[in-house]
Amino acid sequence: MEEKEISQAVIGRLPRYFRYLGELKDQGIERVSSQELSDIMKVTASQIRQDFNNFGGFGQQGYGYNVEYLFQEIGKILGLDKSHNLIIIGAGNLGQALANYGNFERRGFLFMGIFDKNPLLYGRRIRDREVRPMEDMEEYVKSNHIDIAVLTIPKTEAEAVAQRLVRSGIKGIWNFAHVDLNVPEEVQVENVHLSDSLMKLSYNISSFQKNR
Repeated sequence: MEEKEISQAVIGRLPRYFRYLGELKDQGIERVSSQELSDIMKVTASQIRQDFNNFGGFGQQGYGYNVEYLFQEIGKILGLDKSHNLIIIGAGNLGQALANYGNFERRGFLFMGIFDKNPLLYGRRIRDREVRPMEDMEEYVKSNHIDIAVLTIPKTEAEAVAQRLVRSGIKGIWNFAHVDLNVPEEVQVENVHLSDSLMKLSYNISSFQKNR
């Protein structure tokens, strides 16, 4: 049976569902209705039901959703029922900040190492991991079963580094370099353009002020 293709808009909402359900679970709440989720997430109850129906529904008429069960099932859909080893390429301010963000481990993303081309940084310890030279990257990826590489390097270097990672067998790239990467379709790329997000915020501020 051919697997149903899920829209990127639905996929984009799944982490928010997971986060809010986790908060409800931590509060000891056992069940929630689509309308209650709607009030929390500012997404219509109809949209929530449509999103969940892409994966089989999960709810019961007159009962709503079991919070623990829905949290676990969405976690499985997101691939969070297994751990992912990741490395960071670029030990500058952003790379170090991401390395020190301990919440990744709670979601199963295990920080395994950090690499940089600056010899002055070699041996510096970040979260108990030494900064390694770029020359060690390929072998490290292969020998430590690294799934994800996080790129926090200039865009002029990102494409060449991405190609080296692809040849090393990387499965996914979390790309903070402001450039689109040319990689095979089996390598998943998630682009994070921080300035784009800030410009979107600027637009929303301007639009709100014009309409007041």
